[in-house]
Order: sequence, then C-alpha cells, then structure tokens
Amino acid sequence: MTDTATGILRQAEIFAQGLLRPSSLVQIAVVVVLLIIAEVLRRLTQPRMQAWVRSKQGIPKWQLRWFLVIQNRLRGIMFVPLAYGAVAIMQDLYRFPSKYYLLVIVANLATAWLIVAFATRLIHNNLLRRVVNWAAWAWITLRIVGLDSEVQQMLESARIGLGESTISVWQILQGLALLAVLFIGARFLTRTTTTRVNSNEEMSPSMRVLVVKATQVALYGAAFFIGMRAVGIDLTGLAVLSGAIGVGLGFGLQKVVSNLVSGVIILLDKSIKPGDVISLGDTFGWINSLGARYVSVVTRNGKEYLIPNEDLITGQVVNWSHSNDYVRLDIYFGTAYHDDPHNVRALAIEAAKSVDRVLSSPRAPVCHIVGFGDSSVDYILRFWIKDPTGGLTNVRGQVFLALWDTFKANDISIPFPQREVKMIEGSQLSTNALD
Repeated sequence: MTDTATGILRQAEIFAQGLLRPSSLVQIAVVVVLLIIAEVLRRLTQPRMQAWVRSKQGIPKWQLRWFLVIQNRLRGIMFVPLAYGAVAIMQDLYRFPSKYYLLVIVANLATAWLIVAFATRLIHNNLLRRVVNWAAWAWITLRIVGLDSEVQQMLESARIGLGESTISVWQILQGLALLAVLFIGARFLTRTTTTRVNSNEEMSPSMRVLVVKATQVALYGAAFFIGMRAVGIDLTGLAVLSGAIGVGLGFGLQKVVSNLVSGVIILLDKSIKPGDVISLGDTFGWINSLGARYVSVVTRNGKEYLIPNEDLITGQVVNWSHSNDYVRLDIYFGTAYHDDPHNVRALAIEAAKSVDRVLSSPRAPVCHIVGFGDSSVDYILRFWIKDPTGGLTNVRGQVFLALWDTFKANDISIPFPQREVKMIEGSQLSTNALD
C-alpha cells in the first residue's frame, strides 16, 4: 500500500511540474478564456430561455424541472463545445500532443461531469444522488488522468479484518456501488408494480396494499443479499449472530411484532380496507391507509389517528361499510296528542325522502310510534344512507330541518313538557326569609 501511494504521489508531482511548462501555461490560459466566453454566453442566453419558458402556458412540471437542470448547468453546456473546438484548432496548429493534452483532459472531464450531472437527476433521493455524483465524478476524473489503476491497487491493499477473513476497502466500495444500483432498480420496480397494482380494479384495496408491501420487502431484501454475495461476503457466518439478535429483538419488540402480524391478518381477512368507515371507542372516521404497524383513520374534523393494528384485532370495531355501504340512522321526535298519528308518520317519511342523501329505494324511510309520553306521542324515524364517509351528524341535522319545515307547513305541533300545580283547599304556602 505504501509503494502504491508513493507512486501516486510521484505521478501527481510530475503532473504538477508539467503544468509549469510554457505550453501548459498557454493551454491553461486558453481554458480560462473559454470559461469567460462560456459565462458571457450563459448570461446572454439565460434571460431568453426564461422568457421562452414563461411564454409557455400549462407546461408539465417534469419539463420545468429539466429546464432548471439545464439552466443551472448552462455554463458547462456552453463550455464543452468551445473546449472541443479549441482542441480541434490546436491539433491543426501543432503536431505534438503535448501542445494540447491539457485541453483534451479538460474537455473530457467537462463532458463526463455534464453527463453524470444529467444522469443522476433520475435519482429522486437527494442524499443518494449526491453520493453517486461525487463517486462518479471522482472515478471518472481518476480514469481520465490515468490514476485509476494505481488508486485501485491502493484500495485493494488496504484490508479490514472480519474475524478469520478480511475484506479490502475496494470491495467495500464495490459493494456500496452495487447496492446503490440494486436499490435504485428495486425502487423503480416497486414504483412500477405499485402503479400497476393500484390500477387493477379486480383486486380489493387490502389485497393491493398486501401485494405492494410484499413486493417491497422481496425486492429490497433480494437487492441486499445479491449485493453482499456479489462482493464476496459470506452471509452464512451471520446466521448465529442474526439468531441471537432475533431472540433479543423478539423480547424487546413484542408489541411491534404483534402489530406487524395483526396488519398481515387485517390484509388477509379483508375485515378492514381503505375507505371503510369505522368506529373504535370515541374515534369515528374512515380508513385513509393501512400501514405495516398502524392504520390511519381520518375523522370528520380533519384529525388523523394512527391506531395500532393490534387494537383493531383485539378490540371491538364497528365497521359501517364492511359488507356494504348502507347505514341506517334513527331519529326520535314527538308530536302533540291532538295531531293525527297516521298523518304524522306519512309527513315524516316524505320529509326524510326530501333530503338528498337519504335513500328512497331499495330501503325506504319508515316511521313508527314507540310510546305515549307525558306530553307527546313518541315516534322513531328510520332512514338509510349509502355514503357514511360524508358524515352522519350533518344528515341527521338535514332530516330534522326537513321535519321542522314539514310540520310547520302542516300545522303539526311539537309539544314541550307542561305541569299543572293545584292548591288543595285549606293548604298554606309560607316562605322563610334567610338571615
């Protein structure tokens, strides 16, 4: 490793001394002039490009993002053709490559960096994109200047001990690069699979979530093991260690494992699926998404509750839309004794039917007498709706308003409790003043 590092330093020293030659200084001056020209061209071109983009109405977002990428690298785009033009001119003027070798290196580096900059924009993760950027730029730079083999030998000679075996730094870097490529591919395949699965109307929502989660675990797990095996790391030695870690995690993460298993059970038995309206204790809302550890429930007031999967398995859950979307609601009211109950029942049913969300068929509203109260005849009005996600309190309020308007139009009175107080002859009413 020491000899390799010494050789690299020696080559770097020779290269630095070569930069002081007159021909090299001329090439450096040409590069500086080309950079100034590229900057001038960028400042002249950029405002026109921005004006052209503003003139386009309804341009897709992905085109805007690529326009920003091009705009940020406009100087490099201008510099590359100028550099190759300068190389062509120098080749015509001089027969010896030493007169223009620096220009060739600079032109190749600028082109490679530009290609890497555009290629890595396909990576959406910012951290991963930066790592790939710097790694690709470093390797391409070493490749162009001719130091790649020496650096590779130095990295291969630097080894790290892992028990009875050793692994070189070069193997680690290869593994990381391969893992990055495999994870990018797994991410792309996962997104493609998710899009296709979600567009399949024949599958239930819970089965779609299960397929997507299983695909993610399978692809990322395969990417990890393939990457490790490709580098040469023996994974059989990790069996005992993983078993011991698994036992410890099993005791420490009982609730987590319970929630994971409960989530799989929920997906398999289809008792709860995205879009269902449920009640769990004081929480009433609809299922927004099914996670590996919890279920997201959104209430009518906009709050989002993350309910552990175990609670949905072990607790009593009211699923308003399990087998179908029909939900029956009851309303209690009373009218005066002098009002005809047959007429009251008919008017109550017509009032309920006048509300848009109340179903008229196949489950029409009904009204029944449930008792004779102290001051009123008591009724129950039952009606059905098919969209519980739209709320229950609001539709009850609309039906109450419809009853009020109908009873008022037909002179049906809604009594309130009244009491008669009679004084028995000979009794006396006295009050004692408080001191």
